[in-house]
Amino acid sequence: MNFFKIKTSWSNSEFILIKLCMASAYILIGSYFHEFFKNYYTILIVVFTITVIWFVYQWLKKMKSQKQQ
Repeated sequence: MNFFKIKTSWSNSEFILIKLCMASAYILIGSYFHEFFKNYYTILIVVFTITVIWFVYQWLKKMKSQKQQ
């Protein structure tokens, strides 16, 4: 399976997506037991979902373009 052997390159600005995705997941998980973030669960879930979809799309697009070269 060559899926994990395909190399891609990412710019710093493209890493914003994965960083935002991971940060929202960390906050969501970490705040599950904390009352301060209780009102922000919906916002965090929306941000996490959007960034996951966006990041996976970008990743697959890059893998496809690398494979064609």
